[in-house]
Amino acid sequence: MSETKLGSTSESGKVFLVGAGPGDPGLITMRGAELLAQADVVLYDGLVNPQLLTHMTGRLVRTARTRSTGHPTVPQQSINEQLIAEAQAGHCVVRLKGGDPYIFGRGSEEARALAEAGIPFEVVPGITAATAAGVYAGFSYTHREHSSAVAFVTGHETPQRQTSHLDYNSLAHFPGTLVFYMGLARIRTICQQLMDHGKPRSTPAAVVSHASLPSQQVVRATLFDLPEQVEANALHAPSLIVIGECVNQRDAASWFETLPLFGLRIGITRPEHQAEAVAESVTRLGGQPIVLPLIEILPLDDSQTESLRQAIRNLDQYDWLLFTSSNAVEAFMEQLWESGGDARNLCSIRIAATGTSTAEKLQQWMLRPDVVSDGSPSEVFAKLLAPKVAGTRCLWPSADRARPVLKQHLAQSGAQIDQVVVYRHRDAEPSDDLLSRFHSPSLDWLGLSSPAIAAQAARLFPELRSSDNSTRVVTISRLTTQAAEEAGLTVAAESESSGWQGMLDAIASAEQQIAAREPRATQHDD
Repeated sequence: MSETKLGSTSESGKVFLVGAGPGDPGLITMRGAELLAQADVVLYDGLVNPQLLTHMTGRLVRTARTRSTGHPTVPQQSINEQLIAEAQAGHCVVRLKGGDPYIFGRGSEEARALAEAGIPFEVVPGITAATAAGVYAGFSYTHREHSSAVAFVTGHETPQRQTSHLDYNSLAHFPGTLVFYMGLARIRTICQQLMDHGKPRSTPAAVVSHASLPSQQVVRATLFDLPEQVEANALHAPSLIVIGECVNQRDAASWFETLPLFGLRIGITRPEHQAEAVAESVTRLGGQPIVLPLIEILPLDDSQTESLRQAIRNLDQYDWLLFTSSNAVEAFMEQLWESGGDARNLCSIRIAATGTSTAEKLQQWMLRPDVVSDGSPSEVFAKLLAPKVAGTRCLWPSADRARPVLKQHLAQSGAQIDQVVVYRHRDAEPSDDLLSRFHSPSLDWLGLSSPAIAAQAARLFPELRSSDNSTRVVTISRLTTQAAEEAGLTVAAESESSGWQGMLDAIASAEQQIAAREPRATQHDD
């Protein structure tokens, strides 16, 4: 297979063993991301963050080796055979593994199987879980004042091995930090063995569960008390056990759990293909994005397409272009480009935009709007524009369900407003997948970015209207708040600026106020 066309098929395929990192989707390597985008087939491990898979174009196959709800266990031999079969079919195959492919993983076994079958392969290292657990919990394993060495140890050896390869006497006297992978189920045995071989029972110790994810939990205690504290706090795998003086750095070096949205599950109601940037922002702020596409954006029908093309052919007849959404900008400019035009066709037309997100989308097309509102409702946008567009002819590219308010108000100022549909909105149909994302587990916040989405949320999720509902609602504007309240929803926060970033800021502000009343636990220290 050609290295320049990894996504194509040929007579000889290739397998890439790629480390996905510990959980945070931003920690995958650039090489790993490049391969994912071009793969024909992705066989992914059960610990891989689903966010990494959202925009893959290849076929996805889950290959978890541990049992989980709704997913069977996949034997390693079956995975090896599938990798070989897919490559023999001429496919570019990515085997996506949590953490690093080789560090306490079975990547080396897969590599050997591929080599024996004559399949070309490449290994792409990943950030191993221990590295992330230390950094995201605030531990420096090799801080020069505490330790000059770190040992990575498996807490789960192969069942076929009759005697352990672990030398607990050497580990108990190891002059540095100990990090045990996959040892949660054996934590009492591990701690007891270390103490039996001379490790002081007062040694600082910790367990980091779900490292680098919004569900991360950290329990600190002494080596003697750690098993009891882990059980009391009901920690779950994947977890790592950390033993050593570095654990005491946490008070000063912890940063992840102080992020403004840490641990919050936030529903993003944008169409799936437009949710990536918002999901990225949520992740960077410590939250867990849950994409809930409540509306769909559809292409135009034939008659609408012809109307848009006619408007583009007559651009020289207009004084103003009015954009009230980033979707309208994208759809209009794409049609302009497909019609053989570009930004030069707009050189004599002034442009007005509602909100910063619409203005930013224009800038991506190298267009600088002459007027930008603060993202307020159409009534305010119309009031801002009225004296500027009086007596002119304006083209308003819009959605098919856009409110006529802008057109009505500007017409009163003497402007001629020609509205042309550039994209269609449709309410998403309820599905088991959509309802599962909303309920399992429940959301902390649901973002509503338009009146139509507010009404749709109330229809699809009637429990939002219940007094027992625990999901808080944040809206993008006063108009959306009014629509939400008319639909029976209680709005807990409202954005002070346009766009999803404004809503995330509103959530962070509301959470600060909530924390002042009811502090949210992010760590458990004995």
